[in-house]
Amino acid sequence: MTHKKNPEELRSYRWFGPDTMRGFSHRSRMSQMGYSREDFTGKPVIAIVNTWSEINPCHAHLRERAEAVKRGVWQAGGFPVEVPAFSITETYMKPSPMLYRNLLAMDTEESLRSLPIDGAVLMGGCDKTTPGLLMGAISVNLPAIFLPAGPMLRGNWNGQPLGSGTDLWKFWTERCAGTVSDDDWNAIESGIARSPGFCMTMGTASTMTALSEALGMTLPGASSIPAADSNHVRLAIESGRRAVEMVWEDLKPADVLTLAAFRNAITVDMALSGSTNAIIHLVALARRRGIDLPLPLFDEIARRVPVLANIRPSGEYLMEDFYYAGGLRALMGEIADLLELDSLTVNGNTLGKNLEGARVVKPEVIRGRETPLMENGGTAILYGSLAPDGAVIKTSAADRRLWQHTGPAVVFRDYQDMDARINREDLDVDENSVLVLQNAGPLGGPGMPEWGMLPIPNKLLKRGVRDMVRISDARMSGTAYGTCVLHVSPESYVGGPLALVKDGDAITLDIPNRRLDLGVGEDELARRRAEWKRPAPKEHRGYLALYRERVTQAHQGCDFDFLSPEEGAGDPQIY
Repeated sequence: MTHKKNPEELRSYRWFGPDTMRGFSHRSRMSQMGYSREDFTGKPVIAIVNTWSEINPCHAHLRERAEAVKRGVWQAGGFPVEVPAFSITETYMKPSPMLYRNLLAMDTEESLRSLPIDGAVLMGGCDKTTPGLLMGAISVNLPAIFLPAGPMLRGNWNGQPLGSGTDLWKFWTERCAGTVSDDDWNAIESGIARSPGFCMTMGTASTMTALSEALGMTLPGASSIPAADSNHVRLAIESGRRAVEMVWEDLKPADVLTLAAFRNAITVDMALSGSTNAIIHLVALARRRGIDLPLPLFDEIARRVPVLANIRPSGEYLMEDFYYAGGLRALMGEIADLLELDSLTVNGNTLGKNLEGARVVKPEVIRGRETPLMENGGTAILYGSLAPDGAVIKTSAADRRLWQHTGPAVVFRDYQDMDARINREDLDVDENSVLVLQNAGPLGGPGMPEWGMLPIPNKLLKRGVRDMVRISDARMSGTAYGTCVLHVSPESYVGGPLALVKDGDAITLDIPNRRLDLGVGEDELARRRAEWKRPAPKEHRGYLALYRERVTQAHQGCDFDFLSPEEGAGDPQIY
């Protein structure tokens, strides 16, 4: 390999190379840790940005994988340094882990910028960690490669495979309806998650790691290797080796993440019927790169891309099945004519080159173009009087009989109001009603929690109702399903039209025509708007105060407005 850099051109050499007082200080502190000057001087210093935590089950194995990455870095002649990063635990962080994606992005950016780092291996996979790590790496623009944590093994109960999230919602609904016993419920709890790794359904985690591969930020085939598979250890070693090579080649995120790469990611997202959360994250990633991804672009691409991944919640199988069916390379090979194959990837090859030899070995898991799960992408963008800046619905997870529906609104002013009233016997609701949740968006939640799959009232569940139209400015778990309109923008907390909806108002959902409308006249809306008052904020200090002051709306990616690319801080001075 021809090096494009000399050792003296390495960024870390500015810390460790000079014969100055500061150079002496930096080298002596490395000696303090037991390293010799030749270990780190003139060699690429590779940060292993690790989101491992003892309270993050999805990343429980990343402590071990970091050692494998280090092995690869040493083998390639680099110097590895493990750097801990804020670990966003999807399961436990309340009210929403989405609050902290931007904090991880800032943590990653500032760690890479402020330390003597030449390149990075980014280790993560649980929902918000993939975009958070990539957002930070994009902003600092040092050579970086993403190492997905990998999905967990399929769950098991009573001889049937279980999918995290998706089967939780399904069996909880049945338990509320009285069709699942306590003994069965406890057995499901013990069998649904049985190895390290993120959700093995096509939730946000599997979607975002797949899109990181489609963007070109992982090694080919990396995104769907199960966490417990020995191939994942080898992937970690190869990622470490490749990070060193990328430093010598000066291959940076800005070289990989072009508009074409983002269009590829959207195309793959639609073929996977990926999580609706991917739209927010892709918009945020692109904005960090200085690229605008308007919501209509997602809809334009969705209309021409078939859904080929037969994976829950939209399909039948799980990520372990997907990997052994050929994985993402096989799926991308099926839609190669819809991709921009000359896009560069982190291994130095084009996407097209990386897809050579890929093949589907289980067509029941990865469908062919002639037998798609759906004729076009599983996500739609809606506009209308209730969503002037857009809303999102996962069409592949919605009941087709509700794709065109008009019904009276049943309004909950916030999550607490919904939780208190949803199962009351005197709630005026039937299967034709449209459930509306207000004040659950970026500011209203705060942090846009995954409250968008509003529960169906128990009294309707007992009558056999399993889906209804539900509308909110919240998000929904990528593992969830149902006719749920999400990300309504602008959100109700800032006075968007959703804030003005009242019980009994007619709401029309029209997926084929991409419309979401409120059947209330302009004069009445003007009167309601004049009476509306913004709810009092719930937070007044610390990070949440910063979040509330500077976060953008859903259609803008929910990033901080001060982290746009033109305001980058650049490299620090070495004093």
